[in-house]
Amino acid sequence: MHRVAITGVGIVSCLGRELDTVADALSQGRSGIVVDPQRVELGFRSPLTGAIEGGLTAGLSRKQRKTMPEFAIWAYASAVDALAHAGLDEAQIQNEYTGLVYGCDSSCIAAIEQVESLRKHGETKAIGSGQVFRSMTSSVTMNLNTLFKTKGACWTLSSACSSGGHAVGQAADLIRFGRQERIICGGAQEISWESMCSFDGLGAFSTRVDDPAGACRPFDATRDGLVPSGGAASIVLERYDLAQERGATILGEVRGYGFSSDGAQLSVPTEEGLGRAMRAALAQGGIAAKEIDYVCAHATSTLAGDVAEALNIKRMFGGSKPPVSSLKSMTGHELWMSGASQVVYATIMAQYGFIAPNINFRCACEAAQGLNIVRETIPHAPTKVLCNSAGFGGTNSSLVLSYP
Repeated sequence: MHRVAITGVGIVSCLGRELDTVADALSQGRSGIVVDPQRVELGFRSPLTGAIEGGLTAGLSRKQRKTMPEFAIWAYASAVDALAHAGLDEAQIQNEYTGLVYGCDSSCIAAIEQVESLRKHGETKAIGSGQVFRSMTSSVTMNLNTLFKTKGACWTLSSACSSGGHAVGQAADLIRFGRQERIICGGAQEISWESMCSFDGLGAFSTRVDDPAGACRPFDATRDGLVPSGGAASIVLERYDLAQERGATILGEVRGYGFSSDGAQLSVPTEEGLGRAMRAALAQGGIAAKEIDYVCAHATSTLAGDVAEALNIKRMFGGSKPPVSSLKSMTGHELWMSGASQVVYATIMAQYGFIAPNINFRCACEAAQGLNIVRETIPHAPTKVLCNSAGFGGTNSSLVLSYP
């Protein structure tokens, strides 16, 4: 069994793209949530969203971008940054021992565009060849594979909002069990009103339109729903001994990965499902619960979800009460990428020496009472982190990370 090193991270999020910028936002408790004027005009109950400035080409040609939805371009940009951070050259990337595993569970815009094209022109040949590849859930990995020319693993995991977490966990296992030597992994999520209108119709979103930065309130008694967001997060994982041999800077280590499913309802999590994933991650990492000094919570600011996670965390840690925060209070819910972005954010915190707060937390809901919620930035780095993610259908992922 091989150890798994984290040697590079990259991010495109509503908090920024440069690691310094994202670190500053996290440490200062600065939100990336805005009101989208188009959603107001369209009649959304909640026009709140995370926002990423458009027009990112990431150095790709028009021909290369033809087969890529915007979130795949974000994934490429974050992966380029992660690879540069890791210091890998082409020979170390373009071989059968290097792979790609990303989490993504939908690609909405391309499907809409091709249907609109057919209705407008009355013939399918006007749609264009690029839409085939842009509309596939595996668009990220198939495009990154051709761009980076990796020859190992190449697939996309689809498990709702735990997709990114499972992608990192499975990538780590492939290295741990000797199947791959290094993997570029992560998650991606589109930001578009088209992909969010059905969620809005369900009343799942916060309606604090007059206070965008204060809208997402994980674990708080006054929370009224999540705020959708997105972007892309990439992590370079390597076999620990090989990273040491090439003199890489080892940022951290994926110590354990646990997964579970609730086996219950589609949209209401249970009070024990996530706990099984947490226990499995700790067991694989050989780490006791009392050693965890930071829990990066999944909590999205929904009524049922935050309650379930709070109860799972309290049952898991008992009296040890590690610091807990949900970074979604600043980023909104990054959906398919959220499990991967947690790894990037935790690594940034470890590198820059702080633990980010759960902003907008004033009064704990009943279930969260007794949790050690981080209200203000803690001025020291985490060393052993538990990252939780959970998705529709009751699918859960937990990752245990350690930092030097």
